[in-house]
Amino acid sequence: MTEQIGIIGGGIVGIAIARALTQRGIGDVTVVEKEHRVAMHQTGHNSGVVHAGLYYAPGSLKATLCARGRALTRDYCLDKNLPYREVGKLVVALTAEEMPALENIEKRSVANNVPGLRRLNAEQIKEIEPHAAGVAALHSPQTAVVDYAAITEAMAEDIRQSGGRILLGHEVTDITNSNGKVRVTTTAAELVFDRLIVCAGLQSDLVAQFVGASPSPKILPFRGEYWALSAVKQHLVKGMIYPVPDPSFPFLGVHFTRGVYDDIHVGPNAVPALAREGYGWRNISLKDTWESASWPGAPALAKQHWKMGAKEIAASLIKPLYFKEASRFIPELEIGDLTAKTAAGVRAQAWASDGSLLDDFAIDQVGPVTLLRNAPSPAATSAMSIADHLIDHHVLTRS
Repeated sequence: MTEQIGIIGGGIVGIAIARALTQRGIGDVTVVEKEHRVAMHQTGHNSGVVHAGLYYAPGSLKATLCARGRALTRDYCLDKNLPYREVGKLVVALTAEEMPALENIEKRSVANNVPGLRRLNAEQIKEIEPHAAGVAALHSPQTAVVDYAAITEAMAEDIRQSGGRILLGHEVTDITNSNGKVRVTTTAAELVFDRLIVCAGLQSDLVAQFVGASPSPKILPFRGEYWALSAVKQHLVKGMIYPVPDPSFPFLGVHFTRGVYDDIHVGPNAVPALAREGYGWRNISLKDTWESASWPGAPALAKQHWKMGAKEIAASLIKPLYFKEASRFIPELEIGDLTAKTAAGVRAQAWASDGSLLDDFAIDQVGPVTLLRNAPSPAATSAMSIADHLIDHHVLTRS
């Protein structure tokens, strides 16, 4: 009898796993998604960047899966005639004090075999981005942009054509595991599987509780807000302009990105969201906020990052502060060039009970249930390689 495999989560990672299973002919696959279309949350609210692997610790799962995922994403877009644009990225050091951090990124990039990487001086920066400031930069010419929602929709269609099912509007309310079967109760049906893979993103820790997994890591939602660059100033950015990130904080800082459809957005910042799906300051869940505030790691996290957090919140609420940060990289920028806030995204940041923020992919196993507990950036870039890794190291090894 064909094995019944369920997947909770219709984001790009869950859909990529389902597609890989159906393409390989492994099991009878059903995706369960609470929304009425796929790619509704993190997948459909990110910057669309296909990362080349500049930042990640060599040998880490992030570094390995990003490199493979970038190639798979490129090939898939070419095969499906989906847009894939190598607009290139500059990581810019504005001052001499930032040079050691830039050099560390360069070492990681070389170890990760980032294609075409070059170190640029101030004059060479102008050749790539004529309006950018900086004393030095790293240029990654093959960093690309795509439409991740379109990719997810295309993979969903692959699943259906290969005989898999995608059940939309099915919010999971309970999971029980007994007699070798996993029973999933949703708002619309009761489903029974031989094994279950959970890729629930912002809800991943809550779903993990259904199967008795450890409460740690918990999900701490961070909202990233974008401003749009006015049409008359879009010539100021050719591709992507990024800062040298703070190595102690798992976010890249405010940056400029020319999207796959030629829109240019500035951001995101990173502010704690007041709800798991809190896409604006008015989206408030007292339950979610209390769970974050009462988490054992909250005091340690606040002590370590309160200055950065206060800075990010202030920039969110006060446009001139956001502009001040952005204009450091493009001095010609004027505050009126930031025309409107576009749709924000919320990142599911995994958070340990000691207050540390998890930086790499994390997978738990509870009997026949595989739980993707943390899938940070570059998860969208790496989605297809995450799927292969999870199947090869978790699904097939438990057959």
